[in-house]
Amino acid sequence: MTRPLPKAFAFRGSISRRANVLVGLGASFAVLLVWQISSSEGWLDPTFLPSPVEIAQSLWVMVLEGQIVGNAVVSIGRILAAFALSAAMAIPIGLLMSSYRPVNAALEPIVDFIRYLPTPALVPISIIWFGVGEETKIFLLWLGTFFQLVLLVVDDANRVPNEYIEIARTLGARPFQILADVAWRAMLPNLVDNLRITLGWCWTYLIIAEIVASDSGLGFVIWNARRYMQTDRVMAGVFVIGLIGLVSDQLIRALHRRVFGYLKTTD
Repeated sequence: MTRPLPKAFAFRGSISRRANVLVGLGASFAVLLVWQISSSEGWLDPTFLPSPVEIAQSLWVMVLEGQIVGNAVVSIGRILAAFALSAAMAIPIGLLMSSYRPVNAALEPIVDFIRYLPTPALVPISIIWFGVGEETKIFLLWLGTFFQLVLLVVDDANRVPNEYIEIARTLGARPFQILADVAWRAMLPNLVDNLRITLGWCWTYLIIAEIVASDSGLGFVIWNARRYMQTDRVMAGVFVIGLIGLVSDQLIRALHRRVFGYLKTTD
């Protein structure tokens, strides 16, 4: 008789939060260690991929020079502005598309068409429309997020069981009441998860947005370092973006667990 596998290694098994953190940190440390050893042994060309130690040293110098904190604040502000605008538009439009078939029939082809357009190709026309100010940067970030988020909102609303809607109708609820008190509450946990995902997408368009006649932001710092082949500084800027994204992602995850704790399954 074979012994059963530990719960963590079973198919779709469970793992404690502490073990999850430790495994994640251990795996990250192992990758950095292999990377550092490969650089120290000369297996990696520092012109193309500096070692973690070199990147850390460059990051510290950039912090002392004042290139990181201020530019990070600028980038975060642009991301939050564009993402808030995307969410404020996408959520009501997505709810209307899910609730009323004519609205969905009218808007879905347009949304599907635009979301496949490559955002970098629209940089020239965005400059023509908005100039080279903050509006262009926020527009490009919004463009990369809004059309994806609309369809995710539609999917979340469509996943609300029809039984909920029928029960509300039986009890005499009006369409707005069904939307606000039934559909919205039922879809909210998934919606928060999708907002977390699309916030990550928004960060991926930062470099594109901040190369448009910009003199501030992490994208500007990275692009400026690229011009002079300062790969260590490029990687330092990329690391900061990744770190900010990781922290924001974990904060939203923690908020999700706290607010929607009732969704936890028992082992």
